[in-house]
Amino acid sequence: MTESIRIVVVDDHPLYREGLGQALSGVADLEVVGVAADGAEAIEVVDELLPDVVVMDVQMPVLDGIAATRQLTARHPHLAVLMLTMAEDDDTVFQAMRAGARGYVLKGARQDDVARAVRGVASGEALFGPGVAQRIGAYFSRLAVSDDPAGAFPELTRREREILDLVAAGRSNPAIAQELFLSPKTVRNNVSNIFAKLQVADRAQAIVKARDAGLGRGDASAG
Repeated sequence: MTESIRIVVVDDHPLYREGLGQALSGVADLEVVGVAADGAEAIEVVDELLPDVVVMDVQMPVLDGIAATRQLTARHPHLAVLMLTMAEDDDTVFQAMRAGARGYVLKGARQDDVARAVRGVASGEALFGPGVAQRIGAYFSRLAVSDDPAGAFPELTRREREILDLVAAGRSNPAIAQELFLSPKTVRNNVSNIFAKLQVADRAQAIVKARDAGLGRGDASAG
């Protein structure tokens, strides 16, 4: 007999967590060895039980699934994390990938599909549900068509990449607001989000990072 795949289920909704645990435990080659209600608890449970796969929700209190995935994959390089969530926007998908998740499946998937995804990530595959895979394909198709150097920052939204491009070109916030027909407050909020996502401390660091990626090559004298 082959050994069962040992799983920890992480979700902040008790009914869903228990239901998923029972469903996966009912599959012959899968064994749910532990559960957790948030990302911080997940780290403690995984450290103790050392499972093969963590099935992880994204939006949770205390520590969200993406932050928990980043820590878990750093602490346990051979651990496979499968995101199982309602969130299917590009930002969340790519943040999960960058955090080290091997798979991404939407809640509502059939039990067989989730079990197949668990087996896939456990064997080292990168596995994404049909809806998510389609979004990933469309995302990279858009980048190929537009030849957009901002594709180096998939964690940014389209609007944030547009604003970063203007920041890298030397535009001030008021100039960006005027050029994009946005309020100054909206521009300030977007710039703050950009700094946080790129993990930079100030505008100068953001400009260096953006220019290294090919942004800001337009005429900086405008505006």
